[in-house]
Amino acid sequence: MSFTRSIKIAPSILSADFANFGAEIRAIEAEGCDWVHVDVMDGHFVPNLTFGPPLCAAIRPHIKTVMDVHLMISPVDPYIDAFAQAGADVLTAHLEAGPHIHRTLQAIRGAGCKAGLALNPGTGIDAVEHLLDMVDLICVMTVNPGFGGQKFIHSQIDKVKRLRAMIGDRPIHIEIDGGITTQTAPLMAAAGADVLVAGSAVFKGGSVDNPGVYGENIRAIRRAAEAATGAMA
Repeated sequence: MSFTRSIKIAPSILSADFANFGAEIRAIEAEGCDWVHVDVMDGHFVPNLTFGPPLCAAIRPHIKTVMDVHLMISPVDPYIDAFAQAGADVLTAHLEAGPHIHRTLQAIRGAGCKAGLALNPGTGIDAVEHLLDMVDLICVMTVNPGFGGQKFIHSQIDKVKRLRAMIGDRPIHIEIDGGITTQTAPLMAAAGADVLVAGSAVFKGGSVDNPGVYGENIRAIRRAAEAATGAMA
């Protein structure tokens, strides 16, 4: 994973066909996605239950880009090695998930993964300042974690702007997770985000038998975001 601030689209497989993950992943990658986002939920830290390490290991051979695993679980530390061994490229833990986030980030890097730090909508960025040298990615939740398809929380735009200023020239991605559409993508890209997680906005209307729709959706989100940053060719 070489670092760039170019816009990256990371479809969330939470919105894919659960019975057909391999084909869904091959389809979105063929249609131009940059990363594949895996939402891990434990029914404890967030009110939903999704995937574990065996699922990540099963889909890893199908992912040729970046496997971006978002751990919405608490505690995190006992599971880091399992998700790393399952093939995660990026492992993101929540600031709110435990009292020793510095140790968690150390453990993620120690397991050979890029370390991500996620922030819920109600969490400020003051605590992030002392963790910047420990992280490769900061994920700003623009919905409350737990379910796909929620409405975008606009108060997070200013958070991203302040976070981008705090990061400065450090090679840290800013990822946005929640409510990304062609309307909200440009708002976040203009604020300083470079990784956009999109679930229903990518998968809606398409299927493995009609994957061109995925490509149209991915390109539309990318165009909208790039237009807001002046990056369009």
